Amino acid sequence: MKAALEWQIACGADEAIMDAPIDRTKVPEKPKKAPAKTTQTGPVPMAEVDTVGIAQAAAKAATDLAALKAAIKAYPHCDLKRGAKQLVFSDGQPNARVMIIGEAPGRDEDMAGKPFVGRAGQLLDLMFSHIHLSRDNPDRDQGLYITNVLPWRPPQNRDPKPDEMAMMLPFLKRHVELINPDLIVAMGNHACQALLGQRGITKLRGKWTEAMGKPCLPIFHPAYLLRTAEAKREAWADLLDLQARLRG
Repeated sequence: MKAALEWQIACGADEAIMDAPIDRTKVPEKPKKAPAKTTQTGPVPMAEVDTVGIAQAAAKAATDLAALKAAIKAYPHCDLKRGAKQLVFSDGQPNARVMIIGEAPGRDEDMAGKPFVGRAGQLLDLMFSHIHLSRDNPDRDQGLYITNVLPWRPPQNRDPKPDEMAMMLPFLKRHVELINPDLIVAMGNHACQALLGQRGITKLRGKWTEAMGKPCLPIFHPAYLLRTAEAKREAWADLLDLQARLRG
């Protein structure tokens, strides 16, 4: 067969054609849109998928952490899951008084399946160890529970989009309800945006507020501290404030 093709090419047949001729000068037609539903009063536009409503129903049905994780994994409307290696749900002690909420997994977290395991995560562990808190300590008073607003890594670690945070927020609210911590630490701008509806971490940090029915302390994200060493002084002051609140 190869020799036969080579012979045809030698004869000048250098282009494959079909049984029927094709008019290659013709402008292709645009695909037709799906017809709108009609009623006696006129056309009705096709209904859009209520991604937030579907998330709310799925989150509400989750009665424990395992069910919540399964519900997030089965949720089909967040396209981030298509590009991520795996779901990053949480790490630490579910009985801990302190719940840390970050932004989204990075490359290292996507590989490990746990939040805050890269350089920023190592700094986070070091920071909280100085006020005697650890994700590995099973004691309620000295443990930490860690999760993110988004459970999947955004491509190239880009910022989360508003629609992505909105559709995942019901799952985060249910997560907080199931853990029922004494207080929440909001790590960085995007966590503050999701929890408080506000941005501007340099103004928000260190000021106690309320999020999802819990006392909440916004602090700098460890990734920011790796880039901005001079901000570590404010971060240390916030950690001491957190420690005093727990003791009080």
